[in-house]
Amino acid sequence: MSDIKVNNIQSLSGTNGPVISGTVEMNSTGAMSLPRGDTAYRGGRGRGIFGGGFVGPNIRYNTIEYITISTQSNALDFGDLTEESDRGGCCASSVRGLFQGGIKSPGNNTNTISYVTISSTGNAFDFGDISNVSNRFTGSSCSNNTRGLYGGGYNPALQTQIDLSIIASLGNTISFGDLTVPRRNISSLASPTRGVWTGGYNQGATYKKTIDYVTISTEGTAKDFGDLTSARHIAASVSSNTRGLTAGGYTTGFVNVIDYITIASIGDAIDFGDLSAVKGFMGGCSNSIRGVFGGGDNPALASTIEFVTIASTGNASSFGSLSLAKTQLHNGQCSDSHGGLG
Repeated sequence: MSDIKVNNIQSLSGTNGPVISGTVEMNSTGAMSLPRGDTAYRGGRGRGIFGGGFVGPNIRYNTIEYITISTQSNALDFGDLTEESDRGGCCASSVRGLFQGGIKSPGNNTNTISYVTISSTGNAFDFGDISNVSNRFTGSSCSNNTRGLYGGGYNPALQTQIDLSIIASLGNTISFGDLTVPRRNISSLASPTRGVWTGGYNQGATYKKTIDYVTISTEGTAKDFGDLTSARHIAASVSSNTRGLTAGGYTTGFVNVIDYITIASIGDAIDFGDLSAVKGFMGGCSNSIRGVFGGGDNPALASTIEFVTIASTGNASSFGSLSLAKTQLHNGQCSDSHGGLG
């Protein structure tokens, strides 16, 4: 092996670093491997995480798993949540992921918020609590790089409340505003400007096609955006900074439909394509190029992970698998490169 020791490399004029152009040759007794693939898929960010889950009566997990969204592969162990739970919310900045609320066991809900540093691995730490309508579950979270919003849910009735966390600062939530309709089992997504909630379940076994939105930087009541192509709940959502997708869910049965919206405009969703199977209760995350959906129920528990390219339309393709089949993941996932981060 050769040692190369350099204090300074400059151009011939001494005014800047070197520019390598033309044909470059290298002789070596070793080997050199260059990065491959589109540079849009490479870099320091691009990790998706799936936390918690449900596999049967009174069996919940505190497991956190992660994937590299640009690379099709199976999920790997990340660490553990502070408690076993499912059906909470999850949002993230480019650095930190928050897991918000959920169910620990039947009749035993939690208002705990825990956090992880996404670029590392390890167990979650306590962040604070959901202050407004505590111990609620089946709401959904979205964020930009600064603010995380947890909206809707249930306990002891359907809720419209949106709570606000400052992701970089530990502490309890404060009030942000309200959704247009009280509901649970909703999904959510974001651009850097807007937070969007889609679908859900309302009183009297009524499934909703409602889409509403807020401006993340400004507290206030949500506004009507439009409708999904069909009413449903327990779907999963992902986004780039321009387009949002809602996939799967349940109405009179499980569905495989994927819808999309243009987040900066308002209007009804448009058909994007289909999942590989009819299912709901999935987790969804994105790196703004790929949208990834993992786990779920159809009605058998699923460990499969599949993906789509958000800027196009079409059916989902195989990505890999979670470590075990589990459900109730539809709000327990986030990434360090989703559409809300620009």
